[in-house]
Amino acid sequence: MKHFLTILKYALLLSVSGALMWYALRGQDVSRVGHYIRTANYFWLGLILGLSALGFFSRAYRWQMQLEASQTPASYWKIYHAMMVGNLANLVLPRAGEVIRCSVLRRTSGVPVQVALGTVMTERVIDVSVLLLLLGGTLLLDFQTFWAFFNEHLLGGRAATLVRNPLPLVIATAMALVLVVSTGLVAFRNLEKLRQHKVFNKAVVLAKGLLAGIFSVLKLKNKGIFLFHSFFTWLVYYVMDYLGFFCFPETNNLDTRAALAVLTFGAFGMAAPVAGGIGSYHVLVQGILLVYGVSKEGGIAYALVMHGAQTLLVVLMGGISFVTVASADKGRVVGETEALANKPLTTK
Repeated sequence: MKHFLTILKYALLLSVSGALMWYALRGQDVSRVGHYIRTANYFWLGLILGLSALGFFSRAYRWQMQLEASQTPASYWKIYHAMMVGNLANLVLPRAGEVIRCSVLRRTSGVPVQVALGTVMTERVIDVSVLLLLLGGTLLLDFQTFWAFFNEHLLGGRAATLVRNPLPLVIATAMALVLVVSTGLVAFRNLEKLRQHKVFNKAVVLAKGLLAGIFSVLKLKNKGIFLFHSFFTWLVYYVMDYLGFFCFPETNNLDTRAALAVLTFGAFGMAAPVAGGIGSYHVLVQGILLVYGVSKEGGIAYALVMHGAQTLLVVLMGGISFVTVASADKGRVVGETEALANKPLTTK
């Protein structure tokens, strides 16, 4: 039954990805999209893939620093291969790659899974914090552009009416606050009952793990280098998205603010619980490019090429890492078998 539910879950996630891709391509001139992809300037794409590889190497080094701070050091290449195998798994099993890479590292380096998961949680806290800062910066830097698009396409030009008569908005906000406060009070009054539920206890354990992961960063020997690599990986993502504009005539006039918006909303799409961000990334990137005047066909062509290139790179690098790990693991098993075979028999 458990295996059936797991298969059903991933089937539903794949269905969601398919539905999102259908939504992104709905009503578009597919031949025009194909023309954009065929005539793209792939010189820039080569530079983008090179930068992406640097980003993976940087993330692996940052993870190595975290493991050393947790008193569970491992060699750089074993950490890198475990990370890339996890990235490869994420293309098929959303979020399962985080657990898989920790399991691989345990097999290759003996690092306890719970320790590795704690460091991965720290990564996620840092990434979410950076992403929220990027979202705030994106909205502040281009507030007029986003507000004009929101007013025209979502409010139907009724923004002025809402400003003159904000009562409906005030009532909706008050109702939301009452709902949140009421939920909090009910949860507090039934705290003892909640502690008897597995889901609540798992949430508590997760929260403690996140806090422990955050404070483990304080034990780093070279905090400056750690911060540099955290900044560098996001800088790489930003430059990649900006260089991607030069692949297509319809996007090569976009500026750095548009690249920041694509980075932010594209990251939200990749973080969605679907396989490899398929569908969610395309919908969000297409939508954000629409805000900057790019046609739907141009936006989806950009999303398809950027996401497709990244996926192929992960398949290539992750595949190499998977073969490397599997070969090393096979060699270890063979070595242990030979050692046992050559061990002299003893009798009592």
